[in-house]
Amino acid sequence: MASGIDSLLDALKQSGMNVDEIGGEASSSEPKAQHASGGSSGGAGGRGSSSSRGDMPFGGFPFFGGMGGRRPAAGGADGSDGGSGGGKIPHVEFSGSLGDRMASWSRRTLILAIILAVVILLAAYWWFHPPISINSSDTWMFVTIFILLPCFLFFRGRSRRYETGDSKLDPSPSKSKTFKVLSFIPVAVLVLGVIGWVLSLSLFPGNAKKYAEVLQTDTMTFAEDIQEVNYSQIPVIDRDSAILLGNREMGSIPDYVSQFEIDALYSQINYKGSPVRVSPLGYADLFKWLTNRDEGIPAYALVNMTTQDAEIVRLGEGNGMKYTASEPLARNIDRYIQLKYPFYIFDEKSFEIDEDGQPWWICPVRKYTIGLFGGETIDHVVLCNASTGECQELSLGDVPQWVDRVYPADLLVRQYNWSGAYKNGWFNSWLGQSGVVQTTPGTNGLLGYNYIAKDDDVWVYTGVTSATADNSIVGFVLIDQRTAESHYYSVSGATEVSAMESAEGQVQNLRYTATFPLLINVSNQPTYFMALKDGAGLVKKFAMIDIQRYQNVAVGDTVADCQKSYETLLATNGTISPEELSDTSNYGEKSGSIRTMAQAVIEGNSHFYVTLEGDDAIYDFMLPGAIQIVGYQVGDSISFTYVENTPTCPVSEITSGSKADAAKEAGESAGEKSGAKSEGDADAQSGAAGSAASAPVASTSAASTPAASASAASAPEGVTDA
Repeated sequence: MASGIDSLLDALKQSGMNVDEIGGEASSSEPKAQHASGGSSGGAGGRGSSSSRGDMPFGGFPFFGGMGGRRPAAGGADGSDGGSGGGKIPHVEFSGSLGDRMASWSRRTLILAIILAVVILLAAYWWFHPPISINSSDTWMFVTIFILLPCFLFFRGRSRRYETGDSKLDPSPSKSKTFKVLSFIPVAVLVLGVIGWVLSLSLFPGNAKKYAEVLQTDTMTFAEDIQEVNYSQIPVIDRDSAILLGNREMGSIPDYVSQFEIDALYSQINYKGSPVRVSPLGYADLFKWLTNRDEGIPAYALVNMTTQDAEIVRLGEGNGMKYTASEPLARNIDRYIQLKYPFYIFDEKSFEIDEDGQPWWICPVRKYTIGLFGGETIDHVVLCNASTGECQELSLGDVPQWVDRVYPADLLVRQYNWSGAYKNGWFNSWLGQSGVVQTTPGTNGLLGYNYIAKDDDVWVYTGVTSATADNSIVGFVLIDQRTAESHYYSVSGATEVSAMESAEGQVQNLRYTATFPLLINVSNQPTYFMALKDGAGLVKKFAMIDIQRYQNVAVGDTVADCQKSYETLLATNGTISPEELSDTSNYGEKSGSIRTMAQAVIEGNSHFYVTLEGDDAIYDFMLPGAIQIVGYQVGDSISFTYVENTPTCPVSEITSGSKADAAKEAGESAGEKSGAKSEGDADAQSGAAGSAASAPVASTSAASTPAASASAASAPEGVTDA
């Protein structure tokens, strides 16, 4: 009966492990012990190894044993190779390779293997359809896996076989050398790819300048280049909201719901002067495809980004879309276009409709301008009719006006970042970083950009910040997706994420979340515009934020209400005058005698809050715009223009009514003017009404009355007395 050690050794041997070294003493102590799988070792001159897997395919290891081969074990003193009845059994080695097994194939097996490999290669090419181009990383990966690696393994295995010889081949040093040389060919091809990759790096001499010049950007003036906002053309919802609206509309068409679903693409385009998002329907599953493939996909979703109207646009009979992303086989749009133009490298495709509502696929063709894989840009474009499959190959200058998305947004942002990083050289991009800028990041680690409509095109908008990526911007950039025309505007202010947080702070009790902002022009002021959504993703409110002073936030239930509140806020802060308001219906004039007067400071700006006799409204005179107010005191008559608002009415201009002003204009002295008894009036009469030193005097005089104290107490929250 075998000992416990022998049982352990038997178990290890049966698992395929070589236990000669650790089991030598035990084996020699019972040389006659026989196992079900084979014999024992011979005499003391050698050790045998047994395995219960010796008769299994591919060298005894069911899955990976094919990588090795079977060779005789080192025999005993008699030199025998082991056998049944106490001789040595074969010792299995796993140190071989797949190339060795390939090299041992017969000529017939090799021919069959080559035919099978070609069939697999063609099938793999059809399925994966990589572009046939030296500039494509997909092509390099495909060739490496399906061609270079098998060739390398075969040539190396053949070389080793001729080097040692076997039962079928005699050793041949010359043939071994030939196959060894051939094995270096796949390696050389890979080395060329690595060299091309190195030549594409920005650190390679001269490449930094090339990267910086891929996208040419002009510096523009915001108020001159960006027209004031037209709310009939501004997108008020984002992509996520458009998806919700489209899916809700899809649910109203029962005959489509069970067969189709809306693709998540939702490209933003300009359609008949309005920003919309469009997306094709797709087959719900493979069986729905089999049922409907002859007629194609009958409709697409269209969501108006300004009115929030959604509709499912049905195509005419026989005009269904047969070339879409949901097609699994030959009519799959990616496969169809790539196989039709096998030597082109296509960038991100987009779905658009022309002015007649006909669906098209816009397929930009990429080219590389630096090394093999660097400096990518768009060379030309292929337009594919989604219904018929008809294609048009156009240069960039011939692209029709209705096409909006030739350059993918991610590519444009990446190109601008190249110019921002490398315009002063590669070393400066990471060492000194003088003048280095980059686009602002978005949320969830994504690129931060949005789309705006301008000149009947779709432009990508993103902020520009310093290399340290702080919470402020130094400007922003607009890039046309059709022409790659790029404009930079130097405006300092808050980043988009900071503005989103500021807007959410205004409605923090409601826990609304802000969408990524749009850039608009309100009264020639660069402004962030965003929607505020509830937990279900529905738009509840809108917010506008002054980019340069992002603490100025206006919120409204509608876009019109939000605009009115925002413009009033700008007028209150002296950023714009009331005459610049788009709605002047709440703009008026007021005259009266000053009842109370108090001074306060809000966010670093001085304000005089004034009430008039017989009027409960509080009028806000903000400095320096209304600096003349420092020459007035309680009891003086005054006339001014203002904007009606709550809780205070911002004053635009003091027109007339001051006794001090009348005296000044007439050239009278301070002592001759009737009623000029206070030091504040004397200063005003002497022509020092514009001096900041007179402000405390007026504030003190006003604060000395109980009415003035009441006025100061009614000032907005955050106001502090001077």
